[in-house]
Amino acid sequence: MTRLEGKTALVTGSGTGIGRAVAERFAREGARVIIADRDAAAASETADAIGPSARAAVMDISDEASVEAAFGLLGAEGWAPDVVVANAGVQLFGQDAAAADLDLDVWKRTIDINLTGTFLTVKHAVRSMLVSGGGSIILTGSPTGINGEGRDFTAYSASKAGIHGLGRTVAAAYADRGIRVNTVVPAYTETSLVTTITSDPEARAAIIGRIPMGRAGAPGDVEGIMVFLASDDAAFATGALFAVDGGMTI
Repeated sequence: MTRLEGKTALVTGSGTGIGRAVAERFAREGARVIIADRDAAAASETADAIGPSARAAVMDISDEASVEAAFGLLGAEGWAPDVVVANAGVQLFGQDAAAADLDLDVWKRTIDINLTGTFLTVKHAVRSMLVSGGGSIILTGSPTGINGEGRDFTAYSASKAGIHGLGRTVAAAYADRGIRVNTVVPAYTETSLVTTITSDPEARAAIIGRIPMGRAGAPGDVEGIMVFLASDDAAFATGALFAVDGGMTI
């Protein structure tokens, strides 16, 4: 398991959930891994659990100064990433709603973290990779940004649709500079982000009922496609959406 030998990967939101699973798998595949999270304790705990091939970096993706400072420090210390996974995000259960019922503040908070935060991560990843000679950027999308699955989650769904468009646009802009940008689209995946659903049997059953494979996703389901896109095996893949959703978007 050395598909990422010699690479340095930064994963945002990797103190927990999908991000942590991906960071742990990257390390097992031979990469040095940067655990980037706004929660310093969670980042440090994950880095310590992985071992000497990992380091923690405190990064608030909604704050450009924080993102820029983190990339600058990593570059200065020899940890400029070849791979960046823009995974961090929020879903404000109990606050996000259908459009007519959605508070502007909830809309702004969701967009600031999910879409603007992803943009800022991508912006500074591109700047770093233009210096180092290229790399792979992987975004985390959602079926809600494709087919209306999230009709009661207007802000979240719109933010993910924006991420899908952002990935394609940046891919087109920098393909000739050796920078690849792809988006992974997981289905409903059971992590700490969705405890509101996992604790409600009816809500959970309703979502799983829309997944043809008949089960919820797990963080481990996303690892393999992330490894592929981070690796040189995906050298000709850019600007694409890769669904890992048990068939949810079909």
